[in-house]
Amino acid sequence: MNKLFIRSIDMDARGVGNLNNEDGTPGKVIFVDGALPGEVVSFNPYRKKPSWEAATLGTIFKESSQRVKPRCEFFGICGGCSMQHVDASAQVAMKQRILEDNLSHIGKVKAEMILRPIVGPTWGYRYRARLSVRNVHKKGTVLVGFHEKKSRYVANMSTCEILPPHVSAMLLPLRELIASLSIIEALPQIELAIGEAVTAMVLRIMEPLSETDEVKLKAFADQYKVQWWLQTKGPETATPYYPAEDNLHYLLPEFGIKMPFKPTDFTQVNHQINRVLVARALRLLDAQKDERIADLFCGLGNFTLPIATMAREVVGIEGSESLTQRALSNAQANGLSAKTSFSTRNLFEVTAQDLIALGKFDRYLVDPPRDGAMALCHALIDLGAIAPEMKPKRIVYVSCSPSTLARDAGMLVNQAGYRLSMAGVVNMFPHTSHIESMAVFDLL
Repeated sequence: MNKLFIRSIDMDARGVGNLNNEDGTPGKVIFVDGALPGEVVSFNPYRKKPSWEAATLGTIFKESSQRVKPRCEFFGICGGCSMQHVDASAQVAMKQRILEDNLSHIGKVKAEMILRPIVGPTWGYRYRARLSVRNVHKKGTVLVGFHEKKSRYVANMSTCEILPPHVSAMLLPLRELIASLSIIEALPQIELAIGEAVTAMVLRIMEPLSETDEVKLKAFADQYKVQWWLQTKGPETATPYYPAEDNLHYLLPEFGIKMPFKPTDFTQVNHQINRVLVARALRLLDAQKDERIADLFCGLGNFTLPIATMAREVVGIEGSESLTQRALSNAQANGLSAKTSFSTRNLFEVTAQDLIALGKFDRYLVDPPRDGAMALCHALIDLGAIAPEMKPKRIVYVSCSPSTLARDAGMLVNQAGYRLSMAGVVNMFPHTSHIESMAVFDLL
């Protein structure tokens, strides 16, 4: 039996160790699901490559002090969480280390200051989720939940510790409801979105509801205080069904903002963390009353509208015209349209000339998807050669991928003339390996 010392943890929350070569030097890398740094374990490979293997955890001969008993009885089966076996504060420290390692190894940069992590509730925090639905004939039951770990099958889960308690308690009644509908075979998923006063559930239906189905859905909505939406094709087809009013929203109380959204929109899953994230980002942005600010990848205006309460002008830029129209409506609803405007641009193909055409900005807030903002970084490099006076003096970059943040940080620091002043993690998704982070770049 091979014993393996686990030296670190990777971005998928797998323990990482090395088999020793005959001369005692580190050899093949082994990634072990569920193993923690400092542990000595045995492992069972399930995938082998010439230079590495992926394995399941066998015996733990030496246990980490950071190992805890998972709270959820379905942990290890359900793929929704990967780190419930790690102490919550240790999870954050591991994510901070992964961020720093990515900045160093990928970007060849180091932050001058590490920001204090943004943390919040570790249970019942997930206000958005996509729940899969499967009618399992062999088991004679309907399953509603997340997929099993490394599987296309739906986990047989009756509760969920990361969903709000009222939604977790609804999982079994939801299974019973779906099982009773005539469209049981034509309902593949339910999109969950929770606002300040509404719990919305979007049924992805591929056949029309029967009259009996409608009666059952309305009775369930009345009993469990949910709002049903129906989606017949793409996300844009989602519309309120019962109750019919559309009042889904979240609040940013520090800025006096009420943000309407649809359950199929991208919004942050963790409302409490989002409030702290926005407040921290704006403090770091440090926009002045006479300044013009750009909010790139602005979405519905999660950062744009708060920035408008501080700066002379803010321009939200996004690739989707429907999103920029919605963001403008949100600005109008909050009385901020005089200080906001929105521009539709493909930021994955943006050039220095595009930036010049948008005009001079004092500061940027950048919040890209997982792909990052490579084209923007290239544009800023080129801007330094043809119009350096157009470069913003500060960039606050909010990231959902430490590897693309590190790549972009390397470009900004090593080629575009910025320094990495600060960086830190945001624990938006406790008990998962997902890492949100924030970085501040200042012009040299």
